[in-house]
Amino acid sequence: MESSGYSGGAGSGRVFVLARDGVPLMPCHPARARELLRRSRAVVVRLAPFTIRLKDRGRGESEVAGVQLRIDPGSKATGIAVTDTKAERLVGGSTATVRRGLVSVELLHRGEQIRRAMAQRAGYRRRRRSANCRYRAPRNRNRARSAGWLAPSLRHRVESVASVTDRLRRLAPVTEIHVEHAAFDTHAMSEGRGLEAIEYRRGALAGTEIRELLLVRWQRSCAYCGASGVPLNAEHIRPRSRGGSSRLSNLTLACVPCNKAKGATPVEEFLAGSPERLERILRDVGVPLHDAAAMNATRGRLISALEHLGPPVHTWTGARTKWNREAMGLGKTHTLDALSVGGLDHENGDAIVRVCARILVVKAAGRGVYARTTPDRFGFPRLRRPRRKRHYGFVTGDLVRATVPKGRWKGTWSGRLAARSTGRHSLTTAQGRFNVSYRNVQLLQRADGYAYSLGQELRKKG
Repeated sequence: MESSGYSGGAGSGRVFVLARDGVPLMPCHPARARELLRRSRAVVVRLAPFTIRLKDRGRGESEVAGVQLRIDPGSKATGIAVTDTKAERLVGGSTATVRRGLVSVELLHRGEQIRRAMAQRAGYRRRRRSANCRYRAPRNRNRARSAGWLAPSLRHRVESVASVTDRLRRLAPVTEIHVEHAAFDTHAMSEGRGLEAIEYRRGALAGTEIRELLLVRWQRSCAYCGASGVPLNAEHIRPRSRGGSSRLSNLTLACVPCNKAKGATPVEEFLAGSPERLERILRDVGVPLHDAAAMNATRGRLISALEHLGPPVHTWTGARTKWNREAMGLGKTHTLDALSVGGLDHENGDAIVRVCARILVVKAAGRGVYARTTPDRFGFPRLRRPRRKRHYGFVTGDLVRATVPKGRWKGTWSGRLAARSTGRHSLTTAQGRFNVSYRNVQLLQRADGYAYSLGQELRKKG
């Protein structure tokens, strides 16, 4: 049986082509790439994204019109589309511009994973200080930060988009970069409606304090059990350990017993037996603003990072992207939004005439960790990690093909490898994860910090 987490570029759009000296040429059709490989006129350079290099042709012998790179930034995922444009003559004699999607890429960020790791490390440090060094005060927050500082989880979003964009620029003759430059009104989003004039200066806490407002809102009683006349604590509806914020919409009142009993339990699970109380609490919970705040904080830095790559960068509004996508009857995905970024004169006949049926899903997987030990849930070392990353010629993240001679996983499989010092490496495929000996593994592509797979595109609205 043959299975693969990534199986070439035939279904993911056009194939990237390099000249014999490594200079990018115009992407070609997968059938053309197969013919070039069959006739030994080209060799495979990369499997993900699928790239070939010609043996008998240079840049000067080829016609290169250039392609555009269109980016739809997102908090959890970013859509990237490689397109080309052509002028077509209409029936009436006028000329319209048609846009064709060549390659679609969905980049999955690991910002939330970074945030959780940073919070876990901070928890370990707080526990060590309080449990073992009660005399030691917390470190002062007087350390200076450089201009334009971003949290690691936010900086990762900027750097990963710039990194993937730079890689695509080296595989295709990119002449322009088009980016959606959208800003989110978090104040209006928290209110659930549009605001005007002085409403932006008068929020829910105007003229009062958080605790007084909560006491009035919940009639000085516990939101979970209804107890009154007892000490009440300000309680996070969505626990901080599960990504909850300290916004007013995420706060309520709870008596001491309910506060201790709930702990880090999700409110839906804690109040599963009281649907009326649960409905009232969830009704007051506002729209999460994590993603909107992340986009507002990184949009300027992203444009600056892309401008350093070389090609001219053009910015467009989110309203323009939405208008183009709906006019073309396309669904709502990051890659289709990326395909719709930029100017289209619909009244003049401009249109998007090609959408990739499959997209290349690129997940930021990292290049390992610096820690030399694996901690337990209390932060104490549980086992020591090896100092070497390469084991029997492989490192974690390598794209490999494994031939299993017998057993449940008998057959040929392709996927991402997790190297083990024992030689029994772990292989992740679309069908599952299993262990395989290094003797039965063949390297396809070295690890580059990303995991690759193919996904289906949502072509129409629905």
